[in-house]
Amino acid sequence: MLMRTDPFREFDRLAQQVAGATAGTWSRPNPMPMDAYRHGEEFVLLFDLPGVEADAIDLDVERNVLTVRAERRPAPVPEGVELQVGERPLGVFSRQLVLGDNLDADGIQARYDNGVLTVRIPVAAQAKPRKITVNGGTSQQIDA
Repeated sequence: MLMRTDPFREFDRLAQQVAGATAGTWSRPNPMPMDAYRHGEEFVLLFDLPGVEADAIDLDVERNVLTVRAERRPAPVPEGVELQVGERPLGVFSRQLVLGDNLDADGIQARYDNGVLTVRIPVAAQAKPRKITVNGGTSQQIDA
């Protein structure tokens, strides 16, 4: 079994809790898990964003950089309730991806369902495989 470890994870989580408790805002972008694959004539990106409202998701393309930004806001807590454990990360999540020239940034489509943002990026027409015809004819010899 392959496990990814991060020796600073616990320290980072503690620092986030302290900073969040004292500052009341979220300044550092958090990681956003992603899967990516090619399916036919498009690339598909899947981002896990559980608990994020659709109106809190922002996608931008500038030149060849796709920026995905989302904000998970705190859930309303009834008055008089004391929070016992608060481990769900809140704040801003962002991810930037450099798109190759073989992708059509103008044709990007996005959909958000059940906490998963699906972004579809079509392959550009000039990057699609195409057949090149070879013209036949009589062979001529060139004297040099």
